[in-house]
Amino acid sequence: MRKAVITGIGIVSPIGSTLDDFWDSLKSGTSGLGKIDAFDATEFSVQIAAQVKGFNCEDFVSRKEQRRMDKYCHYALAAARMAMDDADIADGVYNPELMGTLVGSGVGGISTMETQAAILAKKGPSRVSPFTIPQMISNMASGLVAIQHNLKGPNYCVVSACATAAHSIGEAARMIERGEADVMLGGGAEASVTPISIAGFASMKALTSTHNDEPEKGSCPFDAGRDGFVMGEGAAVVVVEEMEAAKKRGAQIYGEVAGFGMTCDAFHMTAPAETGEGATRAMKAAMKNAGINPEDVDYINAHGTSTPLNDKIETRAIKGALGEDVARKVMISSSKSMTGHLLGAAAGVETAACLMAMKHGVVPPTINYETPDPDCDLDYVPNEAREAEVSVTLNNSLGFGGHNACLCFRKV
Repeated sequence: MRKAVITGIGIVSPIGSTLDDFWDSLKSGTSGLGKIDAFDATEFSVQIAAQVKGFNCEDFVSRKEQRRMDKYCHYALAAARMAMDDADIADGVYNPELMGTLVGSGVGGISTMETQAAILAKKGPSRVSPFTIPQMISNMASGLVAIQHNLKGPNYCVVSACATAAHSIGEAARMIERGEADVMLGGGAEASVTPISIAGFASMKALTSTHNDEPEKGSCPFDAGRDGFVMGEGAAVVVVEEMEAAKKRGAQIYGEVAGFGMTCDAFHMTAPAETGEGATRAMKAAMKNAGINPEDVDYINAHGTSTPLNDKIETRAIKGALGEDVARKVMISSSKSMTGHLLGAAAGVETAACLMAMKHGVVPPTINYETPDPDCDLDYVPNEAREAEVSVTLNNSLGFGGHNACLCFRKV
């Protein structure tokens, strides 16, 4: 059976817009959270976010082309370029018709929608940009990445809220396994630090509103004081490649996409099922697909949003999937404590965390963990990274709509 491995990683994130910078920040526990400066948030109940800093779009997209794209596509194109450069696939090695793209977004070009809606209201329909629709639709990142790299194989866009990038990477791997492609770019991109996003999530009480004066502490997954997530932005794209071909060309291999599981809670629009059974089934499916036992799992990069419900229920789900005794021995951490929640791009960034943990033998911490919660009683690697042999990891993603996805990575 064909196997899928990851040979390239590209990242634009609030804690670094190269893989090395991201990893250095992640393992050192550096927070990417701060005051919102993308717009005037003075009148908002939530005034903090995890924004991308120091990103030079012109390194990846010309000024002319930038004006024709939403910011989420800027991030996607940059991450895809870095991933392809990292994979170092020479021209002619693969047939472009067997190279594809699966880069999704949870909310797509929401900034474009806001801007053009304001123009429509103030100046009338004739002043709305002809680029409005292509800038706004969520599939455009995948399309533009394919154009950038002449990828003529499978190409579509997953939109499953916060599980988007996990579904994208998992489905990309399955296409490799089925022989529908030899190389796939998979991941997600998001640029949702906008007035309507912040206001909307704040209105539903999903965001923390108690840390405006100390934003770096706003995301505290699994801590008893958690009261909401912090919005993040960025993109992460990985190159998924057929293993034997990757080995033949001498590629670096970060890890095998050994398993993928996906389920639905079928319970509520935004709240996870109270027992965590949907997430439990996703983890079990990923382990079954990988042919591993719960005892084989070394590290779980949790969804860990820092909301009261998510972290408690995800803890239950992990116990349900692994068994309570095994769950207590597994290292678990939430990258969102540092990056904030990148919505549709989150699982891409967290895939990179899993792969780098395997490569370097270091598990990144969950920062801002101060007060234990009796409902969250596992090993969350609090506040400091931990050196450990990491051979098998799980990456959990749980999205609005009841979408659950779990990726299993194995060291090669």
